[in-house]
Amino acid sequence: MRFYDCTTAPSPRRVRVLMAEKGIEIDTIQIDLFKGEQFSEAFKKVSPLSEVPVLVLDDGTTITQVNAISRYLDEIFPENPLHGRTLVERARVDSANSWVQMNGFAAGAEAFRNFTPGFKNRAMPGPHNYSQIPELAERGLLRIDHFFADLDAHFESNEYLVDDYFSVADISALVCVDFAKWVKKRIPEDHKNLLRWYDQVNQRPSAKA
Repeated sequence: MRFYDCTTAPSPRRVRVLMAEKGIEIDTIQIDLFKGEQFSEAFKKVSPLSEVPVLVLDDGTTITQVNAISRYLDEIFPENPLHGRTLVERARVDSANSWVQMNGFAAGAEAFRNFTPGFKNRAMPGPHNYSQIPELAERGLLRIDHFFADLDAHFESNEYLVDDYFSVADISALVCVDFAKWVKKRIPEDHKNLLRWYDQVNQRPSAKA
């Protein structure tokens, strides 16, 4: 297998953390997004949407999108499952992970891509150009505040996003909290529950991936 990565991008990091948790090693090819390597003709043959991460299987099958890659790896390397250990737990992990994606990552991307000068006309990922909308950047910043507050309330009575089970939802949330720093958003000091959770998951060796 081959894994197409970008060490500076948050989405591929979610897969790297999962691989580190499970002890998976895969041949990795770096794609420099800031140099525009995702738009090269060679990479477009791998990812027509010019996005990372991408996992290419030994038979040439291509899997894109973080959740699809993570689930595939979790199933072919079943030890230490991170998508849930029972049917109900898998459903709850999917629910929590989707919530983080919608309310955390989408908010961070909204703020970052509509504010950063280097993303002028690149307000959305992929092969098509979109103009920045400053109002969306402001809304994204507000949504991050709400995301942090909602997480803090959740962790008042839960160790992780799904009870006491560390899962891909926690990986997503960890990367999302770090991504928020790109727009100068950090966990407020009065969010004690969220700070406790963040310190706990950030101390896991996989967090350095």
